[in-house]
Amino acid sequence: MALKRFLGHLINCKQATRLVSQRQDRELGPLDRILLRLHLAWCEACLRFDKQMRFLRKAIRKYRE
Repeated sequence: MALKRFLGHLINCKQATRLVSQRQDRELGPLDRILLRLHLAWCEACLRFDKQMRFLRKAIRKYRE
């Protein structure tokens, strides 16, 4: 549990939400993907934000069709 918390703090929430947003427009590099996954595994708030962004992206795609 302590290791999971430590890994989740490698990037902070502001950095994680920035990466989530950037991931909507481009593919993240390997290090950014790993850091984001580790953070999302620990932080429920950022995980919720990620799910909301994915939902909005999907809704926009369906609206365009």
